[in-house]
Amino acid sequence: MLQYRFDGPEDAPVLVIGPSLGTTWHMWDRQIPELSQHWRIFRYDLPGHGGAPAYPAAAVTDLADRLLATLDSVGVQRFGYAGCSIGGAVGADLALRHPHRVAALALVAASPRFGTADEFRQRGVIVRSNGLEPIARTSPERWFTPGFAAAQPAIVEWAVQMVRTTDPGCYIASCEALAAFDIRTELPRIGVPTLVLVGAEDKVTGPAEARTLVAGIPDARLALVPGASHLAPVEQPAAVTDLLLMHFSTAWQDTLASIPVPPSPGFSAPFAPVVPVAEIAAAADLPDASPAGRSDRYDRGMKVRREVLGDAHVDAETAASDTFTDDFQDLLTRYAWGEIWSREGLDRRARSCVSLTAVVASGHLGGLAQHVRAALRNGLTPVEIKEVLLQTAVYCGIPAAGAAFEIAQSVIQEETTPPA
Repeated sequence: MLQYRFDGPEDAPVLVIGPSLGTTWHMWDRQIPELSQHWRIFRYDLPGHGGAPAYPAAAVTDLADRLLATLDSVGVQRFGYAGCSIGGAVGADLALRHPHRVAALALVAASPRFGTADEFRQRGVIVRSNGLEPIARTSPERWFTPGFAAAQPAIVEWAVQMVRTTDPGCYIASCEALAAFDIRTELPRIGVPTLVLVGAEDKVTGPAEARTLVAGIPDARLALVPGASHLAPVEQPAAVTDLLLMHFSTAWQDTLASIPVPPSPGFSAPFAPVVPVAEIAAAADLPDASPAGRSDRYDRGMKVRREVLGDAHVDAETAASDTFTDDFQDLLTRYAWGEIWSREGLDRRARSCVSLTAVVASGHLGGLAQHVRAALRNGLTPVEIKEVLLQTAVYCGIPAAGAAFEIAQSVIQEETTPPA
């Protein structure tokens, strides 16, 4: 179950609104007065955000399932959905897995794949090692345009405090959820009326990601909001509100039999033009399906290998491979990652402890740096890595442990130092 609140008349159709990572339902406060005249607004907080119970969800599907369970508990079966960033990911997942529940969809500052898995797992390492303060301090530059941040210091401070008060474990889990989220090949299956809304100056999930969504989702429309960055609903509230009103009032026309839109004075009249423009983007290339002939074990192994070692490391290794080493890379992926690292007997934290010890014991310190990075990504803290290496000093020898500490110290400093 998720923490939630309702606004608007009880007999109106329900519009669910989802927040961005690090924010609370208050990021939508300035949309509520208008939207709640026409719909019953259901807002929710992510786990550990805004004082919500801290039960981490490490997958977007988990968040979507919890949201549906919460909606079921209050008797909401069919609804419109608008979500920002990870909130948009939840909406896309609902439209893919539960299309009969979603009447219309708005994806705000969203993407079919949020950056790279490495970026979000690295953010998790930063939070695990330093807490949320480094993320809180840098949030305004990711969320707002420089001019808005300079002119609105109170809103900037409000945004920083939202992040500071988030549960670190839940924030890290949400990063993991975004790292694993990738629906690029599934976009054509989204069959509900969809608006893709993005700030023209969004550097996090910008117009390029929005156009990929529009190209992949049948009949989706793109709304570009000038003068807005990632949190467009906060930075340009009137424009975003008008776009949502236009989209949901139109999109629900085909579903009036199941969800009647209540009459409201003046609501049926055309909306006044707003600054944002809607455009349809040309089709973007979608990733190819897995190559024919790849075994399930290889595919599973490559997925785990990338999650543990990171895309950058795996891409470098595969790019350096040739006909002489291809078979070894295939063996490594299928056996080490598809068989051993994929077993359920130990979690990844435990496997990282074993791997660090084995590398030190065998003297193969050339591979230690990548395993220290993997350990951090798998959830070990620098203190826990230190304890593992101290244990190796007893059983593997002081010289080996000393060399390992030197390598690990360098990696940990590099990986856990927040960006300037």
